[in-house]
Amino acid sequence: MKNKILNHTQIQNKIRRIAYQIYETNVNERKIIIAGIDGGGLKLATKIQEILEEITSAKIVLCTVKMNKKDPLESGVTTSLEEKDYKNASVVIVDDVLNSGTTLIYAVHHFLQTPLKRLKTAVLVNRNHKKYPVKADFKGISLSTSLQEHIEVKIAPKNAAVYLD
Repeated sequence: MKNKILNHTQIQNKIRRIAYQIYETNVNERKIIIAGIDGGGLKLATKIQEILEEITSAKIVLCTVKMNKKDPLESGVTTSLEEKDYKNASVVIVDDVLNSGTTLIYAVHHFLQTPLKRLKTAVLVNRNHKKYPVKADFKGISLSTSLQEHIEVKIAPKNAAVYLD
């Protein structure tokens, strides 16, 4: 049975708060890279980008991060931007759910191959089941769940929701 954890309005408020936190951390930057992990992370990153473009004059650049989430070591990590586009920039990696930390740690590793000004992470839901030493700098909600439970995030224009199954 699915339990709704966050409704559309609550998600919009959390995304807005995350965007403001990113802005406050990067208030003096002229360019901020928002790197969304393909899937839910990219949808969330797009929403964050929209809000940042409303509240700052900084150039907000959306970057797609692609990997096989089941086996990121085998598939490797690729981005829609070239290395020169984010070198010495402020980068925020965005994913919808932080579960074991595998996806985020491989994305962080990819970006750390290049000198950066700052690297932060943002997630809508932090589940606290980490296998790797990676944390969410900006998070919408933290949930204590069992490993058997599943979190489903739906980012949609009018009926976004987060469910616990």
